Amino acid sequence: MTVPETMAALKLGRHSVYNLIRSKRLPSITIGRARRIPSDALRRFIDTELEAAA
Repeated sequence: MTVPETMAALKLGRHSVYNLIRSKRLPSITIGRARRIPSDALRRFIDTELEAAA
């Protein structure tokens, strides 16, 4: 997923998504200059956040 797609999925701003990536809470890969977030990594992030909130 692209950063804008991730922003839309999480309803967060660009800065917040990049902060999650920098803090290693949201895994991502870089292909050339493009940053991509694997969809399964996004699902795991959401599951982890839900478990922490419970």
